[in-house]
Amino acid sequence: MARESIRRTTPRALTCAGLLLCASAFALGCVPSLDQNPPRDPVRDVPPSYDTAPTTASLPSPPAQSSGQAEWHRFFADPDLQALVETARANNQELNIQLQDLIVAENRIRWRRGEYFPKVEAGVDAGIEKVGEHTSQGVSDERHGVAENLQDYAFGLMASWEIDIWRKLRNATDAARHRYLSSVEGRNFMITQLAAEIANAYYELLALDNQIEVLKRNIRIQQDALQVVEFQKEAARATRLAVQRFEAEVLKNQSRQFELEQRRIETENLINFLVGRFPQPVARHPQKFREPLPAAVQTGVPPELLDNRPDLRQAEQELAAAELDVQVAKAEFYPKLSIAAGVGFEAFNLKHLVMAPESLAYNAAANLAMPIINREAIKAEYLSANAEQIRAVINYERAILRAFTEVANLLAMIDNLQKSYDLQSRQVDVLKDSIDVSGILFQSARADYMEVLLTRRDALDAEMELIETRRRQLGAMVDMYQALGGGWRQEPAADSAEDRPADVTMTTSS
Repeated sequence: MARESIRRTTPRALTCAGLLLCASAFALGCVPSLDQNPPRDPVRDVPPSYDTAPTTASLPSPPAQSSGQAEWHRFFADPDLQALVETARANNQELNIQLQDLIVAENRIRWRRGEYFPKVEAGVDAGIEKVGEHTSQGVSDERHGVAENLQDYAFGLMASWEIDIWRKLRNATDAARHRYLSSVEGRNFMITQLAAEIANAYYELLALDNQIEVLKRNIRIQQDALQVVEFQKEAARATRLAVQRFEAEVLKNQSRQFELEQRRIETENLINFLVGRFPQPVARHPQKFREPLPAAVQTGVPPELLDNRPDLRQAEQELAAAELDVQVAKAEFYPKLSIAAGVGFEAFNLKHLVMAPESLAYNAAANLAMPIINREAIKAEYLSANAEQIRAVINYERAILRAFTEVANLLAMIDNLQKSYDLQSRQVDVLKDSIDVSGILFQSARADYMEVLLTRRDALDAEMELIETRRRQLGAMVDMYQALGGGWRQEPAADSAEDRPADVTMTTSS
């Protein structure tokens, strides 16, 4: 009996398998060609070092490890700045919004993963039916004594399953996983931007504090000089014009002080906004601004950017997702095999509903289908997915080029700003000495008041520019740390997806 059953089912199984093979061969022949827009892999090659440009040829060779791998609280050694960054990482609204985006991306993975598991539902049905008397069913029901208003009751389990022959559903799930990891890297990139923005604003605030202090000191000196000129005018040793020019210089710098005060308020409130709190004083020690610069940022080697920078890791995850999207779109051309089944109890009377086996009902069916005519929508989706994949490749290559260029530019900037700062420091020292010389010469009538005014104006401007150059130096180091991919790690070798749920781990099964 078993052999006869096997003999009867084997030809049917072979027929179904043959139909599937034939349909697959037909589908393969109908997949549109991508010759007009061929896909390609990204070019990940970068120069071996950053010192290829003439402007950076004199810089020392970078060490093997990049400063971008250092923890952010080690790079930002100022305790006041550390407290600001720590508070911002917890309270910044943009980061908290992205955290919700991560939750959405994580749930999208679960939704996609549920697509390739069988779906089982429990149901209860109740109804009533009356057929026409002059129909074949009506005549038959009347002949067999079936009630005119026929009731129907049923309950049971129903299952359906689309068998993922071509990995369409699993590829879609893997694409969702890559997009989740892309969201993680996007949030890490925002963390680096946030830390850099707070640090730059903090150093600008310290610079404004020092500029206002310098300006106030110069205003006091100019006010003293104004009194001297007024005494000389009373003694007929100076003119009214000299007094007016000195007084105008004092008024100009007093007005300039209010401009700097306004900039300080705006910068302080910018920091408060980034930290996620209402305007309030920002704790700081302005004298730290004049301390020696921290140790030089180590650039490492260019290939480390691919692992350190979250924006490059994000672009790489988007590329992986786009490649899987092409496979998902291609699978739409292939036949789909689905299975449906149900089991339960059904009867026209409640008292007979749970009688077995009389009221037991079940069904099972398999369906094999594929698109034959009007496949333009599927073709358009496939070609669009291919174009998206190529765009992801180009975007990834552009991100690599941008990252390398940023580091190379900042290397030259740090070097040139140091040279400029050294020369400006000498300029400030010379002009400070010239202030005393011009005052002596003016009192001995060997220099006019304009020489005194111009000398003091030049000294003030040089000192203000020196502070601005120091701010730019600190900002360039912060930008270099960000460009190397620093600022998002909690531990030196921590994975960017350290908080990744267990169910978003990438699978490599084929």
